[in-house]
Amino acid sequence: MTIAHPDTRSAMQARNDAPTCHICGRAIPAAPFAREEDRFCCEACFLKQREQQDLQAERDSAYLALAEALAAALDAREHETGLHSQRVACHTQVLARRFTRDPQRLRQIYWGALLHDIGKIGMPDAILLKQGPLTHDEWQVMRTHPEIGHNILASVPFMDEAAEIVLCHEERFDGTGYPRGLSGEAIPLAARLFGVIDTLDAMTSDRPYRKGLSFDAAKVEILRMAGTQFDPLAVEAFNAEEKTLREMVAMKCGMAPVAMVAGWKQAEV
Repeated sequence: MTIAHPDTRSAMQARNDAPTCHICGRAIPAAPFAREEDRFCCEACFLKQREQQDLQAERDSAYLALAEALAAALDAREHETGLHSQRVACHTQVLARRFTRDPQRLRQIYWGALLHDIGKIGMPDAILLKQGPLTHDEWQVMRTHPEIGHNILASVPFMDEAAEIVLCHEERFDGTGYPRGLSGEAIPLAARLFGVIDTLDAMTSDRPYRKGLSFDAAKVEILRMAGTQFDPLAVEAFNAEEKTLREMVAMKCGMAPVAMVAGWKQAEV
């Protein structure tokens, strides 16, 4: 039998009593260490995490700037005015926050909504900018834009969920959408939420051939299409966030009080 020296026993006892790093699993014999509720982190892991967070923040900032530049370029090509892509991205966030508070998921949802029509970059001007109704053949070409957009984003690291939103943003709850004819919960929730917001923005925006509808008129149409074009759950979220969405639409239409415009905080992405 080996008898440990008293100093050795003390050292062993200290190690046994020391908190354990929840990342690397090693004992933390002495300060400094970080504590998060009932979990501990050694200094080495803490510093590594901070470094990774800083790199992720820098990467996300670069992705956001690039995504917003691409969306602005597409809006300009379509002769879209009023920051349509950024509006629907921010408005979709309002609904998404009712279902998740995960920053990474919200970031993906923002990017997916922002770049929903990025596939239209592959559409010929004769189709994309046509003033009159599209022919059957032209519609067949136009209906490929979700898949083109998905292919563009699918090759970008860390944009998997955003790419799925782009692919599914023209699907309808009753299965009559495209490109895959998905229905119900087979459509990603974020795409179902986006569908309501995109329609709201389209109906309340001025077009060369018509004046934008009021929020109340758009609301009537959205409620009417619950269960067909729109997921009733998404319409329920729309109703719950009516006050916020009404204010955001008023900003777009130039009817919002100055104090509200100045005080509204853009979605954290």
